[in-house]
Amino acid sequence: MLQQITALIIIAFFLAKLYWQKQKNQIGINEFVFWLIFWLLAALLIIGLKFIDRLVAYLGFSGTGIEVLLYLSVAALFYFVFRLRLKLEKIEKDISKLVKSLALKDK
Repeated sequence: MLQQITALIIIAFFLAKLYWQKQKNQIGINEFVFWLIFWLLAALLIIGLKFIDRLVAYLGFSGTGIEVLLYLSVAALFYFVFRLRLKLEKIEKDISKLVKSLALKDK
């Protein structure tokens, strides 16, 4: 129970920081909505941890609900890193094209 309260306090801190960044126009509306949904979903999962434990046991997994959430979060992080790498590669290609066209134009 103490871990759940601690996690919810941390999430509340991140939500406050997210709201503050939106008020200062440091992030766009799309990014704000994405992170708001992310943190609220995380809070709901922490609150419903006993239900997740029962669901995991019912499905026949040997681990606890928190372990399953940890595995899913690691998988999601790998997916986000993969998507970020693809975007970075596209940006690098676009920059290369731009530099090449500017170099040929200046020549």
